[in-house]
Amino acid sequence: MPLVEQFRRLASSLPDGWQSARLRLIVADEEDSARTAALLGPTNPGRHGKVINFASARRGAGVGPDRIRELLRRLDAEGIGGELELVGVEEAPTQVDSERPALADAWDAAVATLPPDWSDLYAEVDLSSSDYIEPGALRLSPLNPTRPDARPLFRFRAARTFGYGASPEMVRRCLERLDEARIRGELRILHVVSDSYPAKTQGPVWYTAGKVI
Repeated sequence: MPLVEQFRRLASSLPDGWQSARLRLIVADEEDSARTAALLGPTNPGRHGKVINFASARRGAGVGPDRIRELLRRLDAEGIGGELELVGVEEAPTQVDSERPALADAWDAAVATLPPDWSDLYAEVDLSSSDYIEPGALRLSPLNPTRPDARPLFRFRAARTFGYGASPEMVRRCLERLDEARIRGELRILHVVSDSYPAKTQGPVWYTAGKVI
């Protein structure tokens, strides 16, 4: 299996809050070991015979996952094979935001302020860290969320009775999944329409920066 694919599988098994990962590459042919260590030079690897140890970090001075993939692709391109192992993982300390309510509770509070005849809304979840983008996207996927830019922010539509958008119950459950994973953020209702009756459409259309949402 190509080394970059091995790394992809290992990375997908890491916990959501991982901060750094220690890796070990056992090179198939010891004659390739020196070349392998040289290509992995940006990671400041340690080599002992066929065994090469290096690490990846999500922030700070370490080498990030994207860079690791680039280096492993170079090894694959040169026909260098081996077995990549995960040696250890360091998780980021849990950040507790006692002043910010759980997202599911924030949804309940926001819905309680809406007109009783609301039919459609457009909302966003602004996550407190970019580390939460991938796990957040997974847990919010039933809402068909979009990201307007590089910020750790997801936007989605909801429909109370019919039309385009997730049901209020589904929205709450997805936000609850974020809470269960200790993914923090801020919920905001951006637009609300009351008592809409779509005729051969899926609901109201909003425009933001010239784009249909």
